[in-house]
Amino acid sequence: MKTLIPAVAAGLLSTTLALAAQAEDARCATVKLGDPGWSDIAVTNGVARLLLDGLGYRTETQTLAVPIIFAGLQKGQVDAFLGNWMPAQQSNYDRFVASGEVERLAENLTGTEYTLAVPRYAYEAGVKTFADLDSHAERFKHTLYGIAAGSPANVSIQEMIRSNEFGLGDWKLVESSEQAMLVQVGRAVKRNEFVVFLGWTPHPMNVQYDLVYLKGGERYFGESGSVNTLARKGYAQQCPNVGRLLANLQFTQGMENSVMDQVLSGKASNEAAVKAWIKANPAALEAWLNGVTTREGGDGLAAVKAKL
Repeated sequence: MKTLIPAVAAGLLSTTLALAAQAEDARCATVKLGDPGWSDIAVTNGVARLLLDGLGYRTETQTLAVPIIFAGLQKGQVDAFLGNWMPAQQSNYDRFVASGEVERLAENLTGTEYTLAVPRYAYEAGVKTFADLDSHAERFKHTLYGIAAGSPANVSIQEMIRSNEFGLGDWKLVESSEQAMLVQVGRAVKRNEFVVFLGWTPHPMNVQYDLVYLKGGERYFGESGSVNTLARKGYAQQCPNVGRLLANLQFTQGMENSVMDQVLSGKASNEAAVKAWIKANPAALEAWLNGVTTREGGDGLAAVKAKL
């Protein structure tokens, strides 16, 4: 009896731990990613999806406006967001992350730029700063082109208009998708017309168009920035393997530009372009999967390589 009781106890403990692991697996089996519909986040989410798939997880990508993504993280409806552009999203960061309601896992990109831009011919005609815009208002048709309604950058532009900053009080903001905005830019450039719009790096627009970023708007858009990976509160503790992977995901502007160019030029789908880049850059794959296992606890790197 004395030897039986410890054996039974050990068996019960083993069963309890196994059931706990299964329960945790059930909660972590599907990873819900937020996507604001931007080309760069399509790339980084594409990397995350490909790796998670190889590790035995499922993913759901929810295309939502940035404020809705933050609210989703707060409510536990979104697990992770790889597109926290800073300082453009400072107000959302302060409200949700600095308050502890959403957690920052890592900085995944540095050296970004995000502000108003013009074609070089407009710059050379004298539009070099935000303060220069209004003196050329007629040529710009008193119009600024932004991205999706509710985006932090659009909110900043609307604040400039409301406060008549830089004399922009009688200007209007056209809100649309990234793709629709760039169609308008392309049309204006083809006609050699003045156009001012939201530009950022990394993005193939910097290769497709000879553009210049305006100075003087640092109060609204900040200096050179970065991008963070965020997660719902407690996610990295609840799902440590996925949390470790997400924290490992660090990108370069060269990588993102290369993949986005393949996609936006129509040469490859997002999934195919991401897969091709990863296969050509095994060192990045090894760094991303450092300390990461499959969902069942196996060799993560070997599993993803086999899937590729």
